[in-house]
Amino acid sequence: MLDAEGRVVMISGPARGLGRAIAERLRSDGYTLSLGGRTPDAVSAVADGLSGVGDLSIHHFDALDADTARRWVADTLDAHGRIDVLINNAGVLDRFDLDDYDEAAFDHMWRVNVKAPTLLTHLCLPSLRTAGHGRVVNIASLSGKRVKGGFAPGYAMTKHAVMALTHATRQQGWSDGVRAVAVCPSFIDTDMIAGVETGDEPVIGGEDIAELISTALRLPDHASVAELVVNCRKDDLF
Repeated sequence: MLDAEGRVVMISGPARGLGRAIAERLRSDGYTLSLGGRTPDAVSAVADGLSGVGDLSIHHFDALDADTARRWVADTLDAHGRIDVLINNAGVLDRFDLDDYDEAAFDHMWRVNVKAPTLLTHLCLPSLRTAGHGRVVNIASLSGKRVKGGFAPGYAMTKHAVMALTHATRQQGWSDGVRAVAVCPSFIDTDMIAGVETGDEPVIGGEDIAELISTALRLPDHASVAELVVNCRKDDLF
């Protein structure tokens, strides 16, 4: 198992929801964190409540602004000297169906959910290779494995693309020790599912997904997990 000490983790969208739960868990594990969010003040508020021994830095990152991605990566290397893990967590859900196509919403999701993590992966890949045991975690969705219901086909399309990004990263970085995993949960108890009909059964807690990510990051290169599919209810396929 890999040790957390000395390893630097970049996490996008850590100010709330799943991103916050991931940051809390990995800081307690002893990782050094580089947190990138649209509103650094909100990220700072989260950081103030994190316990752990690893170093921590806060950066401006807007998934709609490629320059902020470039600065975040460069500033992380300046602050910590290395990047061992990239967690592409930031994402959006804009609801429309094929009868009510919304091109602006589709473009927004494509830029945030697909283009931003692709650029960050590109920018981090040299450092992940140098690290020797680099890791990329992409927060996809069960919507990246199947399309269910008609309210968000555009969202599912972007998350299918995230699955492709994950496997492309695994293939391209494999010989240099880079491993990538797509985390594919169904409903998580976050603001994103506000207004979405989730039924009467409990939904997944962010801390449960963070626990799985913590485990995946500690696995050695020869125990690579490509996909983590997590459901909170019975499904025909998952």
